[in-house]
Amino acid sequence: MKVKVYRNEDVKRVIAFIPKGHKHIRLLLELKDQIILFQEATIAGIARAYLSILLHPQRKAVELIQKRLHENERKQGYAEYQLIETNRIDSEVLEEVSRIIEK
Repeated sequence: MKVKVYRNEDVKRVIAFIPKGHKHIRLLLELKDQIILFQEATIAGIARAYLSILLHPQRKAVELIQKRLHENERKQGYAEYQLIETNRIDSEVLEEVSRIIEK
């Protein structure tokens, strides 16, 4: 799969909103070549990953993977599919990212 890099100048708009009749936030990214709409569970996962690196003095990488949580495993009202942090160490994740970006 080809990696697309979006610089700040490639982002036309970001809109955070709660659709009428819904309870959860959506995030719309209007990019130079496409529009992407994220649901709240994805936004929360991205925010958790970002903050876990930003606020940690030594952490350089975090990996979240999709996991399906059955009703008895998740809080009421939470999405069935969640982004859950793996136990991989920073260096492993960074090495993999380097290989992905180099392709």
